[in-house]
This record gives sequence, C-alpha cells and structure tokens, in this order.
Amino acid sequence: MSGTGSRSRVVSRTARAADLPAVLALVRQHRADAHAGDVLTGHVSLNAAASGFRRLLEDPGHRVVLAVLPGPHAAVGGATGEAVVGLAVLGLDPLSLVLGNPQVTVDTFVVHREHRRRGVGAVLLAAAAAYAQENGAAHVVAVAGGHEAERQRFLARMGFAPLATRRIVSVESLTRSLATWQRGGVPIPAPRRAAARRRPVTRGLTA
Repeated sequence: MSGTGSRSRVVSRTARAADLPAVLALVRQHRADAHAGDVLTGHVSLNAAASGFRRLLEDPGHRVVLAVLPGPHAAVGGATGEAVVGLAVLGLDPLSLVLGNPQVTVDTFVVHREHRRRGVGAVLLAAAAAYAQENGAAHVVAVAGGHEAERQRFLARMGFAPLATRRIVSVESLTRSLATWQRGGVPIPAPRRAAARRRPVTRGLTA
C-alpha cells in the first residue's frame, strides 16, 4: 500500500464502545514502544476496561478520536472492513476553562507502527484542531515523552513549541518521599539561580 494512497484514504471519526479492542491494541503498542510497562502497569478485566471506556466516551470534557482506513480493502479490519490505524484522546484543560481561555489537550496520541509517515498523525491533529474550534479553544497542547524523538520531530514540524516537562511517580513512592521529607530527611531544593556572567579580565600591557 503506497504512502500516497494511504494518506488520501485515512479519515477520522469519534470512537464507539465497540472500538475498545482496537483502542486497547494501540495503547499496548504505545506502552511497548515507550518501554513503559513498568510504569503504566495494570491488568484489568475486559469488563472493567469496557466500563471505563464507556465512561470516557460519555465524558463531555473528552473525545476519543480514531484514524481509520475505511473499506473492504483495508489491510486489517473487522466486520466493516475498517482498519483502525491511529488514536487520539482529546480533552479540555479544566484550569484553562476556569481562566476563560480554553485549551485542548492531546492526552494520548498513537499511530500504528505499520502506518506511520502516511498522514495518520496529521489526520488526528486535524481532528484536534476541529475539536478546539468547536470549543472556542485557541491552543492545542500535545504530550510527547523525552524518549519519543520521532514524535517530537513530527510535532515540531506541525508548529508545536516546547511547553513543559511532565514527570510521573507512583503513589507509594510519593508517600515514602513525603514521609521522609516530613522527618526532615529531604531538603527542599533551593531555586536555581542563573549563573552570574563573568566579566572579561582586561590585562594591562607591559613594556
């Protein structure tokens, strides 16, 4: 399948409850690519996953968008012959709503590894832009890990600028750190100060 052909055929649509298996497959791929199995753990039953997915789909503050290859000629497909090749979970940042300047967040962004560089990511970002326009948002914020060089380059090409660094910690680890801090064992880091510029030393000329 040529890249040009795929690019012209990929479309986006809002996810439905029946899309859960395809969504889980993409999420598992994302975890594997990120080597995040030790961080994003959790083996839930299919019933629990389906219940959580339905809540997400019904949440007015989020939209789950799929990039699909429609038609019977898709390489991978279900009963409709449709292949799900990308996933984006869009949301409205709550604080931005409070401040009256809504921002759309792309909390999850996955392109199937066999369909990259074929316009799938652009289709998902187009859906994010449309969602932003629907909600009067002036900005779209996408998350990319420091290890995701390819995604970082793609977002940069699409005009995304660096914004912040996100860190993750388990509740158990955070609780231990807080307990140690309360006992006085963890000093509060002082704010970093910009290093003072050294003035060039002017040496006098000697005879």
